[in-house]
Amino acid sequence: MTSPIEDLHTVRDYLRYASSQFAAAPVFFGHGTDNVWDEAVQLVMRSLHLPLENNTLFLDARLTRDERKLVLERIRRRIDERIPLAYLLGEAWFMGMPFHVDERVLVPRSPIGELIENGFQPWLGDKPVERILDLCTGSGCIGIGAATVFEEAAVDLSDISPDALAVAESNIELHELQGRVRTVQSDVFANISGQYDIIVSNPPYVDAEDMGDMPDEFHHEPVLGLAAGNDGLDIAHRIIAEAADYLTPGGLLIVEVGNSWVALDEAYPELPFTWLEFSNGGDGVFAITEQDLRQWQSKS
Repeated sequence: MTSPIEDLHTVRDYLRYASSQFAAAPVFFGHGTDNVWDEAVQLVMRSLHLPLENNTLFLDARLTRDERKLVLERIRRRIDERIPLAYLLGEAWFMGMPFHVDERVLVPRSPIGELIENGFQPWLGDKPVERILDLCTGSGCIGIGAATVFEEAAVDLSDISPDALAVAESNIELHELQGRVRTVQSDVFANISGQYDIIVSNPPYVDAEDMGDMPDEFHHEPVLGLAAGNDGLDIAHRIIAEAADYLTPGGLLIVEVGNSWVALDEAYPELPFTWLEFSNGGDGVFAITEQDLRQWQSKS
């Protein structure tokens, strides 16, 4: 890419230019946006620390030379290196909230955010919520999102990766939740103690075939957060086997397994998974109660 730094001057210029460049390039949109325009808006506006909405006031504002260099460099890297935009910005949005992200964690994109915003209803019912566990937390976005909805609950963010937990801790501080949210290093339930009213998890669930077929953008994400064996269910099997022991009576388990949901459903014909539907898109997320898990365990 040759630099058009002397030809482009306004925010509007750079939005148009980024859109054109992305449309002509083999980039993949799957880390928070799904089209050229939204990707351009995210890149230009957030590189300039401008709002994503109600921003028409700024469209004809002229950029400084340093700002132009920064935006053009990020457009170039997005195309040439296929780096997910969130890593270039150091920021991703989940449930309308910003989160620090880098290549130590996956880019937040789970449909579970919609479920959290709805208070896990109707599956939670009238059960009071005092403790929540976000298992395989990564950036911490799911657990932190839950903490903002359940304002009296204590939330544990658990992950096997110390690097991921460092990012999660930065997000606890970002949202000023140090009093209620903490991190726990654990390989699934190995270092978890006590019981929780809700266990929610977006664990690694990409099977071997999909790992080989993923667009280049996904190869910037940590393999530890994606790969889960031949069928994509290595971690899901462990969660299902042990979760009942860490749930309070009437507790709820929510797990995302993405495209591996068919294999999971076939592996547990006696488990009454509820496969959730989302208004904003996404699938492969199940809910199951503590009672159903215990009943299944007693028969196994």
